[in-house]
Amino acid sequence: MSAGVRDGSGSRRRPDIDWVRALALLAVAAMLGTALQVMYHFIDVTGVPSQFLVLLALSFVLATVLARTVRPAVAVAVGAALLAAGIWWYLSRLSGPVLWGVLLSDTLGLLSGRSLLQIANIRAWVLGVTPGPVVVTWYFAVRRRYAVAVTVAGATLGFFVLTGDADVVTTLSGVVAGAVAIGLGDFDRRGEPVVSAETIAVVAAAMIVVPSLVSVVPTTAADVQVAGEIGPDASLEASLVTADDDISVQGPITLSPEVRFTVEADEGRYWRVASYDRYTGQDWVRTGGTDPYEGTLDPPPGPTRRVDQTVRPETELGVAPSAWKPIQVEGLNGARVAEDGSLATGETVGSGEVYRVRSAVPDPSPAQLREAGTDYPEGIQERYTQLPESTPDRVGVRTERLTRNADNPYETALTIEQWLRNNRDYSLSVQRPNGDVADGFLFEMDAGYCTYYATTMTTMLRSQDIPARFVVGYTSGQRVEEDRWVVRGLNAHAWVEAYFPEYGWVRFDPTPSGPREAARQERLDAARASNESNVDTGGSQQVTEQWTPTDDGSSSGQTPVDDGDQTSPASGRDVDPSTPPGGIITADLDQDGVASDPGGPDGGSGDGGGAFPSPTRQEFALAAVALVGLAVGLRRSGVVEKTYRAAWLRYQPRTDDPARDVERAFQRLVYHLERDHYRSRLATETVDEYLDAVDADERARRVAAIRERCRYAGEADPADADEAVRLVNELVR
Repeated sequence: MSAGVRDGSGSRRRPDIDWVRALALLAVAAMLGTALQVMYHFIDVTGVPSQFLVLLALSFVLATVLARTVRPAVAVAVGAALLAAGIWWYLSRLSGPVLWGVLLSDTLGLLSGRSLLQIANIRAWVLGVTPGPVVVTWYFAVRRRYAVAVTVAGATLGFFVLTGDADVVTTLSGVVAGAVAIGLGDFDRRGEPVVSAETIAVVAAAMIVVPSLVSVVPTTAADVQVAGEIGPDASLEASLVTADDDISVQGPITLSPEVRFTVEADEGRYWRVASYDRYTGQDWVRTGGTDPYEGTLDPPPGPTRRVDQTVRPETELGVAPSAWKPIQVEGLNGARVAEDGSLATGETVGSGEVYRVRSAVPDPSPAQLREAGTDYPEGIQERYTQLPESTPDRVGVRTERLTRNADNPYETALTIEQWLRNNRDYSLSVQRPNGDVADGFLFEMDAGYCTYYATTMTTMLRSQDIPARFVVGYTSGQRVEEDRWVVRGLNAHAWVEAYFPEYGWVRFDPTPSGPREAARQERLDAARASNESNVDTGGSQQVTEQWTPTDDGSSSGQTPVDDGDQTSPASGRDVDPSTPPGGIITADLDQDGVASDPGGPDGGSGDGGGAFPSPTRQEFALAAVALVGLAVGLRRSGVVEKTYRAAWLRYQPRTDDPARDVERAFQRLVYHLERDHYRSRLATETVDEYLDAVDADERARRVAAIRERCRYAGEADPADADEAVRLVNELVR
């Protein structure tokens, strides 16, 4: 740091001006960092972060060099060229023809709230887009054009706000950092020392505290909701079976007993709605779009059997449930087909309408699946084995230990499915864990519901390079006739599909059926007892015993729960699906491979809900800025001094020195008189003159007399001190 630099008048500025510039640059970097944090999250989910970090470092170096060598117009041109080249590089890596109309449509979709994580090749997008705004922002920051730098960084962050990828904390952090950067930049240009910038700290604190207070003061009871959590009345169905392109793993949740639709079908199946391929560690995202339905769809590879369904909505549906895999549909206006082969509605299906679906249900045998091998198509392998780079290694390590005796992906999937059923309890009252959900369910929790089971199994399969995806829909429902099922909101469910070469996607369900159905039946019984509306239709209340459909659709036994379609198609008919392949361990293991208690330190924590969310680094930083700003504001407002003086005036602890106690009592008296009479003692006034001027009573004069004798006559004893303190206490009170 130089000793100083000369300003425009030739005078030498103080050395701490350089500190102002350093802090201003740091604030610009912090604001830009909020946008880069969002980009890093994309890369963490889909790519290799090291490439992004290297590109970022090169961009900062280039910006610094440009700031020393070229004019602003040239730098802006370089940034624009980098952005254009990056977008072109991204488009060139997309498969199939790229139409500018499609690009424009996607851009408008992003600006209206569509997450960038729904873009198939988000990694290429981030690597292509990053250099442009970074170079321009840092160029102007180094050139002391802080307002321009903040504008560019703010526009980048604002884009992510519009796409919904920047959360409230990230956005607030960026706004605060931008305000601080502009304020410090103004001090830097005017050559004022850093100690003069206290006002900026106060303003930054206010920007943090005020929105935080507003966000926790509800206007109505319905407004009380924690960010990232659902309300107490939200249902499992609402969190899973919607037309949304992303699903967030939630905390405590309820079941909805209302009837959604009935199905007439050859057999009871899981009525599939959609699958999700991209895992972020806490959410699931569906990439790809939908195309209009234009006739018969391709069946899955391998052996199949036909299942015809007639679906009658009992309420408006924004989805089109059907057995996997649909190959024909009739009566679904504006029907569309998602990239994974699921049916999607072009418009809401109203109550009383009917649509018909023909499905080709995969029907491979266990022997065929065991021999399927691992020759996965390249697109399937890359897309459906994706895991965030930040996924803890211990997830894969545990999965490898649990499946060490499995000889093929099918046996690996069966082992994971059975281990989760056997080692985790079913509960709707859980708290979402910090960090990666699958890691939390494996190592911190001992209970969860279907979303947790399916997320964890999918992650475990992917950790072993087995393509798998997260699937949502409804279980078969309550069977009221041999070929008719009543499906309620409480039948909403999540499960897993694993890919097998030559046979396609096969369903696995790791959620234990017994506790799950008990919870559903309990909720249904309570709804009927309280006469809730829309919980029965078509004689469903009169049916007390249900058939349990098997894999071939026949009736097998009876059960009081509503959907017996618990076994996976992959379980086959020549093997007991509850029994894993021979020699495969389904108990929990410690690091040495020895079976251990799932509630122990290597398993769940025993609380069933995970740890209470801890603050993030960003939240810590905001809290630190708020505390510093509040401290500065309190100091400048005199609140701290006034608070101390108020306590000092009202309370006087005694010491072993009577003279010292008398002197403090006298000082308290003077402060009290000054405050009450709005008049300080003049330097030229004697004590008696001041007491006369403020018309002090005899108690005040007695304290002054004690103090005078103590100070000038050297006479002080505990009795004098006691009297002086007592009299002042009376006056103050």
